[in-house]
Amino acid sequence: MKGKIVLITGATSGIGKETARALAQLGAKIVITTRDARSGEQTKQELIQSTKNDNIDVLFCDLSSFISIRECCNEFLKRYSSLHVLINNAGIVEYHRRESKDGIENTFAVNYLAPFLMTNLLLDILKKSAPSRIINLTSGLHSGTIHFDDLGFNHGFSGMKVYGHSKLAIILFTRLLADQLKGTGVTVNCANPGMSATNLSRDAGWFSAKIFKLLAKEASIGAQTPIYLASSSEVETISGEYFEKKAAKTTNKETYDMDAAKKLWEISKKYVGL
Repeated sequence: MKGKIVLITGATSGIGKETARALAQLGAKIVITTRDARSGEQTKQELIQSTKNDNIDVLFCDLSSFISIRECCNEFLKRYSSLHVLINNAGIVEYHRRESKDGIENTFAVNYLAPFLMTNLLLDILKKSAPSRIINLTSGLHSGTIHFDDLGFNHGFSGMKVYGHSKLAIILFTRLLADQLKGTGVTVNCANPGMSATNLSRDAGWFSAKIFKLLAKEASIGAQTPIYLASSSEVETISGEYFEKKAAKTTNKETYDMDAAKKLWEISKKYVGL
């Protein structure tokens, strides 16, 4: 990974932080995004101290704001002339419905539309830097079908249902993007890290939080699959797959529905203004 530039969203804690740590130890230049400047600086200093790699940079990005995402990408493009790995790691679970800065249900906005927009804004530099990789974090909790008639879950909101819906959207996005990137030298895959003891459960009710902790892995264990996808030569040419425990896995039939993926893509473009 020496000489490689890696951009990771949501890397101030949990899986993102452990992924950043491991890739920094392998010699990569790490750029992390955060919406909290102090947390970002603390993470930067901790990573430098623990990895002895001082090539750590921090960019401000509020993933619930399309304007902020665009500003973050513009700043990245000002600072860097290449990007070898983009890891869309940040994710949230909302147990009460609320809306993003753009008036969109926040889980869908942060977990799906933010990676959709950021990836599209950085595609040109990824292509220019090829061979390069995109890793989208998803979950084994992806489920159901895309709710085209109510993407904002104005009716029947359930935190885990909406979370699973956003992760299904990420898988469909990944599969369609992989088709579009054939021949470019850019690969894109999904990583399911398993349920980890991270800030995802911070807003859960006491019962849900307890279940999270019982099932959760340490973040360093959950980070193994994204680390593998970012760095291993074994997956250099593999694209459009869903990985769990460092192996490609088959997912439910809804994740292979390319008609739904294309429809979602067009709707997403309108949401984010592409």
